[in-house]
Amino acid sequence: MVMEAPDFAQIIAEELKLKKGQAERTIGLLDEGNTVPFIARYRKEMTGELDENQIRVVQERLASLRNLHGRKQEIYRLISEQEKMTDEIGAAIQQAKNLTEVEDIYRPFRPKRKTRASVAKEKGLQPLAEWLLQDGTTDPLLAAADYIVPEKGVESAEEALQGALDIVAEEVSDDIENRKFVREFTLQKGAIVCKASDSSVESVYEAYYDYEEPLAKVPPHRILAMNRGEREDFLKVSVKVPAEELLSQLQRRFFAKLNQHRSADLPHFVTPYLQAAVEDAYKRLIAPAVEREVRAILTEKAEEQAIKVFSGNLRQLLLQPPVRGKTVMGIDPAYRTGCKIAVVDETGKLLDIAVTYPTPPQNKTEEARRILAGLIEKHQVDVIAIGNGTASRETEQFVAELLKQLPRQLMYVIVSEAGASVYSASKLAGEEFPTLDVAERSAISIARRLQDPLAELVKIDPKSVGVGQYQHDVSQKRLEEQLTFVVESSVNQVGVDLNTSSASLLSYVSGLTASIAKSIVAHREKNGKFARREQLAGVPRLGPKTFQQAAGFLRIPDGDYPLDNTPIHPESYQAAEALIKKLGFSLDSLHDANQRESLKQALQQVNVGQMADELQIGAPTLRDIVEALQKPGRDPREELEPPVFRTDVLKIEDLAEGMILKGTVRNVVDFGAFIDIGLKNDGLVHVSELADRFVRHPMNVVSVGDIVNVKVIHVDLKKGRVGLSMRGIQ
Repeated sequence: MVMEAPDFAQIIAEELKLKKGQAERTIGLLDEGNTVPFIARYRKEMTGELDENQIRVVQERLASLRNLHGRKQEIYRLISEQEKMTDEIGAAIQQAKNLTEVEDIYRPFRPKRKTRASVAKEKGLQPLAEWLLQDGTTDPLLAAADYIVPEKGVESAEEALQGALDIVAEEVSDDIENRKFVREFTLQKGAIVCKASDSSVESVYEAYYDYEEPLAKVPPHRILAMNRGEREDFLKVSVKVPAEELLSQLQRRFFAKLNQHRSADLPHFVTPYLQAAVEDAYKRLIAPAVEREVRAILTEKAEEQAIKVFSGNLRQLLLQPPVRGKTVMGIDPAYRTGCKIAVVDETGKLLDIAVTYPTPPQNKTEEARRILAGLIEKHQVDVIAIGNGTASRETEQFVAELLKQLPRQLMYVIVSEAGASVYSASKLAGEEFPTLDVAERSAISIARRLQDPLAELVKIDPKSVGVGQYQHDVSQKRLEEQLTFVVESSVNQVGVDLNTSSASLLSYVSGLTASIAKSIVAHREKNGKFARREQLAGVPRLGPKTFQQAAGFLRIPDGDYPLDNTPIHPESYQAAEALIKKLGFSLDSLHDANQRESLKQALQQVNVGQMADELQIGAPTLRDIVEALQKPGRDPREELEPPVFRTDVLKIEDLAEGMILKGTVRNVVDFGAFIDIGLKNDGLVHVSELADRFVRHPMNVVSVGDIVNVKVIHVDLKKGRVGLSMRGIQ
């Protein structure tokens, strides 16, 4: 028998507080193969203007519900094949809300390995167990004497009775309500306990060597820290509950349920035996399983929070404002192997490379000064980007001194080099720069990261970008899914230049696969630049559906048709042209600065509701068209604050409490934010110091890449740590 599928749209609508029609249409669009960015941008009328995150949640919840339904069908079939299905069990399976409930229902029917209860059943002790539960009108030991069968391995009444109690214990353990009660009780009243595996061993986990915290209050990052400490064998982690209270309530529930099915109350001489069976069921069977389940629940929540933090940080990092029109010198700092230098022009094209040794142990500062000054003059370098890895601050000190000696004003900026080495050693970097070594490629990546962070960072596995917490301790599959979604979302939010974007960047565009992205680049190299979006039809394996999903996110800045440089989708070109004509302009107006400004003013006066009726399109689509025409070629990142450029270095010895500094948010974690203020180590703003109000989570206040003012509140010269605050600062 096949179980009838529930109304997924209704469930999702109720959970996410949507109208059922919104959920139904969104599910339909997803099932038709439309991407999340495409649906969010170009199907607003159908979804009721759900944003990308809401559509993503619908997508994930739909997959989860379908997976749950599939497991329900499987369990229904397995129980039916055992000829044990009843209307009550079928209804329980149908009503189960999650996989845990479904597996609890299946537990009594699951084929078991040999257990004490199964051995007792093989010895013929099931009737004695049923007698204890349903009758029990005489002394249990006397009743058990009838089950002494030496040839079956039952030598005494005590053995027979113990076997029967083992069967009762397993039935108590398999009861759905009992397991649910213990699970909920543990989560509400239990505590997580950490002990040192060896307290004499020093480690980063010393704060947890003798630690206890209620499960209901322990923050996600602490769970992941404990898990890691346990994996590395520094910690022993367990769950503690008030066992006496739990057992007392469990026994009370057991006897109340038992007496419901009896004609008379259970005789007092049977009660102690059954109490012992319930205690055995809890301690031997339920507690260990529930502890594993509870820790799994806490870990899953902690992982979701860590992934959420990583995803939020990654989005902000990808959307950092580009530094356009600058010739950039990238420096990958190092000690023994020297600093690798790369100069790239304003388009990111490599102009020159070099290696210098201004840092220990070589300390060839004069030679390095001569080489850098020569490159700066030769290529008219505008800004220097220094990677923030090993030897970064020593290199910064050298660069700051050099800039003071140059005849023209130059600035430098510290750039996160997380993942640069991963890219440098990748097949992609090898194909782009086959004659360069890994470190030289890394210097190019650092320079390009300043020019266009998004275009460069998409070449790197998102997990290697290093803007999270405990990213190596979470489900790598789940992390990869979420980070890929963030990259796709960011790329499509910005849009990409069809004629200059790499295959790596194009592969994240809605609807495009890695192979189609390579085909686009190959077509471009063979036939020259694209003049119109419609020419994509000539790219091998790029069919109508792919074109529909991708076209609106691909830009052609200097093409033949001005709307191709906007996020207006080709399916709306007719409406956009009609709007421009109604306002008394032509498409050519988008090419003329004066006409463009006049058109912009006219667009600001448009009554969207009325005009949408006249043009016979949806109001949300028209709003997007109006916005796109007001700012053709707009890059949303350019409205953000640019990076902090410096001309001199700051030492920790220069700091004093109360000093106000400007810095860049490098990372946001559950307990605060790390700020680059120009020191070797980033300073920490604890969550309690982020604002003059209560802050539930740091991400509610700051994001990676934000430029913030901070106040020095603590300086630890010995450990090189700086405590910062954003409270009381405008």
